[in-house]
Amino acid sequence: MSDYRRWFVPGGTYFLTIVTYNRRPILTTDIGRMLLRNATNEIRTTKPFSMIATVLLPDHWHVVLALPRGDSDYSTRMKRIKEEFTKSWLERGLPEAKVTDAQRKRGERGVWQPRFWEHTVTDERDLEGCVDYIHWNPRKHGLVSRVRDWPWSSFHRYVAAGHYPIDWGGVAPTTYPSTRDWGE
Repeated sequence: MSDYRRWFVPGGTYFLTIVTYNRRPILTTDIGRMLLRNATNEIRTTKPFSMIATVLLPDHWHVVLALPRGDSDYSTRMKRIKEEFTKSWLERGLPEAKVTDAQRKRGERGVWQPRFWEHTVTDERDLEGCVDYIHWNPRKHGLVSRVRDWPWSSFHRYVAAGHYPIDWGGVAPTTYPSTRDWGE
């Protein structure tokens, strides 16, 4: 069995990658976006967090979360968001991928891959790299030729706040480590 070790920092900031089961392209559909937004908002009412940056791609979601002071439980938040999304997805009769009997016995469904990838943000420079990676991601995957053309990203909020010019992302940013896995 794999040994998963996570770094829990109370009040920390975390970069997370959450992937759909078998990389099914369901997240940027109208229903996928609505259900993820609803699940995220629902969980935030009981387990608050700030969403620093986010990008939604067809088969995965990158997000940077900041937790309240003294709280390091990002795992429960992600687990609950995935559970809430899955429950709503299945209640609407939407399809899930086939899972093995062993997966079914563990309560896994064919909507999300088990677990998620996490990186604990260490400082402001690291945070900038994580945010830049998130905003560059649709271009990295060839979904758009200009970062500004991807509608499901916090990039537009960052432009409005003056953090980026609208034409940012003409070339790959050098602010994030290219050797990092990023959970994709």
